[in-house]
Amino acid sequence: MKKTIIVMPVANEEETMGTVLDEILALSYDNLYIYPVIDSYSKDRTEEIIRDREKRSDKVKCIFYQESKGVISCYLEGFRQALADGAERIIEMDGGGSHLPAEIPQFIEKLDEGYECVWGSRFTAGGSMHDQPLYRRILSKGGTWLSNLVLGTRLKDMTSGFEAFQRAVLEGLKFDEFLSTGHMYQTEMRYYCRNRRTVEVPIHYEGSASSLKGSSVTEALRILFQLKKHEKQVLK
Repeated sequence: MKKTIIVMPVANEEETMGTVLDEILALSYDNLYIYPVIDSYSKDRTEEIIRDREKRSDKVKCIFYQESKGVISCYLEGFRQALADGAERIIEMDGGGSHLPAEIPQFIEKLDEGYECVWGSRFTAGGSMHDQPLYRRILSKGGTWLSNLVLGTRLKDMTSGFEAFQRAVLEGLKFDEFLSTGHMYQTEMRYYCRNRRTVEVPIHYEGSASSLKGSSVTEALRILFQLKKHEKQVLK
């Protein structure tokens, strides 16, 4: 298998971190690596748990991002380091147990088939969301509908954070030019990659119900209507 690196920003995940890492390490791939990205926002034993696995396996590399400005900056820093370390493929996923390690193989299979981007979808046939209140489901589906309408995309899930890329896709993006620092990042990434060969695969989202502020929705809408004009600044 081509060298594949999983990038996962993590913070305050001590209850699930060890299990997630162990389940990924148990997958039958000899060239699959894990890059958890952590910053000073994390106050529990998450980093300690990652460092322990790092000592025991050369497949784990803990990245402490001192200059972090939040979870999205950690994603992008993880991409930079994965590319610098020779990753031919990069998978992005959550490290808190919301995304299931058992579903990683389907992303790898689609990359093997030649797809350039593989998007995890909660809303395509076979996908699901668990432990999410009705308002979050409505926001997720409504956000996808509006994004498709404004951007001309045709995806069933524009906000899932479980996805995979061929190296060339990420090499073609200027990470420092991304507009979003929050929820809109996933939509922004999908828009910039819309002309690539892409596919959606079903995922089962196991996340807890996080709060979503009105200011976040306002910011998401502002960014949504800027993406078409901003695209040329992001693509190399």
